[in-house]
Amino acid sequence: MESCIHVSDLRKSYGQVHAVDGVCFDVEYGKVFGFLGPNGAGKTTTIRVLTTLVHPTSGTVSMFGKEIVKHQREIKKRIGVVLQEPSFEANLKVERALELYGMMWGVPGERRRDRARELMEKFDLASFKGMKNDELSIGQRRRVQVAREFMHDMDLLFLDEPTSGLDPSARRILLDYVKKRVQGGLTVFFTTHIMEEAEYLCDEIAIINHGRIIATDTSAGLKQRYGGVKAVEIKLKDYTAQSVMHMIRPIAGGSTIETPAEDTVRISSADAQDMLVKIIESLSKNSVQIESVSVNPPTLEEVFLTVIGNQV
Repeated sequence: MESCIHVSDLRKSYGQVHAVDGVCFDVEYGKVFGFLGPNGAGKTTTIRVLTTLVHPTSGTVSMFGKEIVKHQREIKKRIGVVLQEPSFEANLKVERALELYGMMWGVPGERRRDRARELMEKFDLASFKGMKNDELSIGQRRRVQVAREFMHDMDLLFLDEPTSGLDPSARRILLDYVKKRVQGGLTVFFTTHIMEEAEYLCDEIAIINHGRIIATDTSAGLKQRYGGVKAVEIKLKDYTAQSVMHMIRPIAGGSTIETPAEDTVRISSADAQDMLVKIIESLSKNSVQIESVSVNPPTLEEVFLTVIGNQV
């Protein structure tokens, strides 16, 4: 089965600056593809090429089986785009802004009004539907910008830092709504700097740096491949963490040791499980009772920092 998006050896240069340098990836239909990277890594340039805002210098890019430069007009009718830059009509009221956007896309009148009401409810916009956009907070404007894009039907949605400026509640509302639409068949290309969002939403993740993709996998796969350091956490019974440090330090060696609570020791190590066995044996020999033990895998953020750090 062909991919929704196919990118092969994509390059985009501005003079001597290679913003995107030989990028390759595929995005499957009905999936969320996460595109992560530090500032200046090439994420936004890639999105601008994919959304036909700029032409590639070289390489192959196709959507829905069609080459994007040759079939630009046809492809634009099937995609939605929410970019990082704020976009709103200052003097329009929220409800009117949604309806006008639907009108631009040819959504019929009654259906357009129903959809506007539904989106205002979903994105918690109903209480200020009569306010003008320039009277809203930054977060409220962002919610309007994202909700507006759902006024029309689409097969593929590009979300570039869509939760920027949103509080945790509004962020979760947006992510849950996107997840529901994906379950209905929508394909999403998603960028974020918040690793928890990527882990919650994305089926596959690509990490880009210096214009090149340096890792691609599921969140679990990236953790398995690059997350060598794990955290061992030991909660003691009737002992303080400091009272057993003389037993733990010789075993932990140069590993990072923390005490998140008075009775808890956390050690980060690439050999977490072997080290844990030795620590338990030492504590047991000295009659130190343990209340609980856990080995926590690395977070996606830790993996991201490791992958990016390997490029330095």
